[in-house]
Amino acid sequence: MNVKINGIKKHFRTVWMKGNNVFMINQPLLPHKFKIFKCKTYLDTVEAIKDMTVRGAGAIGATAGYAMCQAALESAKLRKPMKYLFKAANTIKDSRPTAQNLFYAVDRVCDAMLGKETLESAVEAAVLEANAIADDDAEACKKIGELGNTLLGSKDSVLTHCNAGWLAFVDYGSALSPVYAAKAAGKKIIVYSDETRPRLQGANLTAWELLNEGIEHYVIPDNAAGAFMKNGRIGIVIVGADRIANNGDTANKIGTYEKAICARAAGIPFYVAAPSSTFDVKCRSGRDIPIEYRSEDEVHWVYGITEKRRRSKVRVTPEGSRALNPAFDVTPAEYISGFITEKGIIFNENKGFDFEKLWK
Repeated sequence: MNVKINGIKKHFRTVWMKGNNVFMINQPLLPHKFKIFKCKTYLDTVEAIKDMTVRGAGAIGATAGYAMCQAALESAKLRKPMKYLFKAANTIKDSRPTAQNLFYAVDRVCDAMLGKETLESAVEAAVLEANAIADDDAEACKKIGELGNTLLGSKDSVLTHCNAGWLAFVDYGSALSPVYAAKAAGKKIIVYSDETRPRLQGANLTAWELLNEGIEHYVIPDNAAGAFMKNGRIGIVIVGADRIANNGDTANKIGTYEKAICARAAGIPFYVAAPSSTFDVKCRSGRDIPIEYRSEDEVHWVYGITEKRRRSKVRVTPEGSRALNPAFDVTPAEYISGFITEKGIIFNENKGFDFEKLWK
């Protein structure tokens, strides 16, 4: 998507690779500062995934693919390359345990390297596959936007939770992609963006994206969404996903489950937008989805800028208080109206979801 820098719009992907280095938009600095972050080694890239320099399902996946590619390039200089690659794959997978796209990307790069006659050809295959994963992610999200746009009226209001815009993927995004497609089609769309505590992805990233695209939007407290649904301000809820089980249970940013319950009570459709790479066919239900717990410091401390535009960190809880910080929750399939994928919209037919079209 386009980013306006010094009054000039320039197209950026969220993450890309050049030579042995992985480059990404430094998301924790947004919305107050736009800067590119450089990772020289696969371990640098893993750390960027862990500390959420890059975040979002597709973006994490593409970054993981590039990290595996970096490990392949690094292994070419070692006496025991296979041992190095095996360790690298496990290290990358351990960085964010809930994100299905991460596992998908690492396995895809590793599979591309298998069976090659020489290490050189295996490394070349890794580079090609990592770039293909990023391209596929962007193309899938573009298609999600085209299909999701059919669910939006000429004037509509959308609630989002967390960030599932282009920053969360390589380009276009998932939950916001239909909004961008609707705007391009001349529709009048208003977006209500949950702030999304504790990392404030909605307040920082979603709002920044929508501001750049000139789309009317309002950042709302997480606990205000139910009231806005009840009083008719919101017409549809579209969220992203980090892992979707075989029965349709969906893990997404903490707080998503509450939004689904409120949408059901208010009679509002609740859609999940995600590429097929986010579906985990080996995962039977939400009970089998590992939920990442992050540092309690993310709850205790928030970042912002002062009146003099200096980045500042402040504590919002009493010293000595403890915090719990689950990064995700699971929304049961019964609360989901449908899944917007690049291969079509899969609706809830009251008998569950038929995901067969995803694998054809």
